[in-house]
Amino acid sequence: MKDAYSLILAAIESGTYRPGDRLVESELADRFGVSRTPVREALQRLETQAMLVRDGRSLIVASLDHNQLAELYVVRAELEALAARLAARHASPEEVRVLSQMVEEDRQNQHDPEALARSNRRFHRQIHLASHNRYLVQQLDLVHRSMALMEKTSLAAEGRSAAALVEHARIVEAIASGDGVAADKALRQHISMAWETRLKLEAQAHG
Repeated sequence: MKDAYSLILAAIESGTYRPGDRLVESELADRFGVSRTPVREALQRLETQAMLVRDGRSLIVASLDHNQLAELYVVRAELEALAARLAARHASPEEVRVLSQMVEEDRQNQHDPEALARSNRRFHRQIHLASHNRYLVQQLDLVHRSMALMEKTSLAAEGRSAAALVEHARIVEAIASGDGVAADKALRQHISMAWETRLKLEAQAHG
């Protein structure tokens, strides 16, 4: 049985609740079939984690401004690159196989940005776990939680999904061959391209 916090967080991460959406305690309790007290506690916890912000008396899903996004991508690039470097050293053969299978499965979903976004999160999470460093995994969980506050996936941009899959394959190749330097470089390049794509999407939205 999932707790109220996990249920609400998962709903934000999946895009059920988007930045700017108002979260109402009674509606959430009904939706998830839990009492209002754990929902209230979950909302308070999400507020302290800056996932929710106050708008008068209401709580709404937070959104990230340009500077926050830029800062988030800097931290993400550093931590993810470290995870890839450690994964090249510590990943088991089974973990490498799972990563390879994920890339293969994503090739079938190339034209579905939402499905790709979900599997993209799983792919990155698998790399975090393959680093075999629990403190790094915890920090990356926080980073990826904040990334759920982005308006839409950069994978929706034209041509981005195909390029991202090539980048994913390159990362797995480096991890599989135990080349930490190459894994670090491939992951940084991947995050850099994702950020560049997001900047273009931002420019188009305000154009």
